[in-house]
Amino acid sequence: MLELGVGEATTLNGVLRLLSTDIVDVYGFDISWSRIAVANHWLQENSQKAKLFVADLMSIPLADNSIDVVYSSHSLEPNGGNELPCLAECLRIARHAVVLVEPLYELANPEAQQRMRNHGYVQGLKQAAEQLGAEVLDYRLLEINSNPLNSSGVLILCKRRKQNIGPFFWQCPLTGSQLKPSDDIYYASEVGITYPILRSIPVLRPEHWNNCFWVERLI
Repeated sequence: MLELGVGEATTLNGVLRLLSTDIVDVYGFDISWSRIAVANHWLQENSQKAKLFVADLMSIPLADNSIDVVYSSHSLEPNGGNELPCLAECLRIARHAVVLVEPLYELANPEAQQRMRNHGYVQGLKQAAEQLGAEVLDYRLLEINSNPLNSSGVLILCKRRKQNIGPFFWQCPLTGSQLKPSDDIYYASEVGITYPILRSIPVLRPEHWNNCFWVERLI
């Protein structure tokens, strides 16, 4: 399971507490290293475990079809205009389902729609998902919302074609090459790229790459 835009892991902690079955591997990422640092501390305080890392929603550093369930909680929200690439990345890494809890522009009232336009929120998520070939299993507003101007809805997607499940691995967000850990870096030796691990947190955004040819002389 993977949470997109995990932030301080407040949602993830609640999800893990409510699940009735054990999940072998739980992942989450955010664009901010400091938020991931706080999230790790919060999960530890609540006796929860997850593998958290820094990444960009547009270039998630995970292999195709490697995560059973990918979900969000208002993480796609501010990415208006990038609906297709955001959903394409989510569907690329998902084996089975993508569960999005986001404001649904088309189901919102006119006042809420105006607010969403002003803030540059996503629109047309259902249409974008269908354009990408996903099957829409659920699409509705949630019954309970604390803010009627930012009403949460649920959009549940699955892939129409059965996917071959490959091994899980980290991949370079720039090239798609496999990344391997070594001390305080992840490296892709065949393309000469490294990414840092800062205080046990992998930093795997495209702009944080570095040259790794010197690494091969050390390992």
